[in-house]
Amino acid sequence: MARIVKKPEERRREIIESARRLFQTKEYDNTTMQDVIDELKIAKGTIYYYFKSKEELLEAVVETMVDEDIASKRLLLKGISGNALDKFRLLQKMNSLSEENKEILEHLHQPGNIGMHTRLLAVTITKEAPLYADIIHQGCEEGLFETNSPLEAAEFLLSGIQFLTDLGIYSWKKEDLMRRVQSFPSLIEALLKAPQDSFRFLIEDI
Repeated sequence: MARIVKKPEERRREIIESARRLFQTKEYDNTTMQDVIDELKIAKGTIYYYFKSKEELLEAVVETMVDEDIASKRLLLKGISGNALDKFRLLQKMNSLSEENKEILEHLHQPGNIGMHTRLLAVTITKEAPLYADIIHQGCEEGLFETNSPLEAAEFLLSGIQFLTDLGIYSWKKEDLMRRVQSFPSLIEALLKAPQDSFRFLIEDI
């Protein structure tokens, strides 16, 4: 039987998809690189050509999940005709990445993985910021917001919210989390020069 030769991008994607399945079903700690090799029936050297370690493979898996999440959000946003605030409300109602990939992301919240968690959080913010920047830009055109830096405003907001509420970064006390979350609407409104209480929907259900 002739050996099947796949394009590098196809082989890399295949390895990531296999690892993702295994991380979800067997959990990350119980999965080995050999498990991925066995499932795909590839040579040991093949997987290590693309990924030097299981940790590097995990980073690729999470980055893929983030890309998929953002793509689905962009597709959903294209289907609505509301203003910028309507789109912010829609994004808040969407299922979070952690809800759909609980087993994988729970591993990143373990105390010994703060370095990897922080790197991947930074990647997530970098990838998500342009999506939110587009909405902020729309809001400026609609007269709802006022800023000359939509992308930087989006990066600032996402970084602040993520790092100040993520229990994988630090074991924040409940009262500290609530204090911060309750201040987010007014802080966002101040940064974007948005109408008072326009972002209050962020805390209506807490």
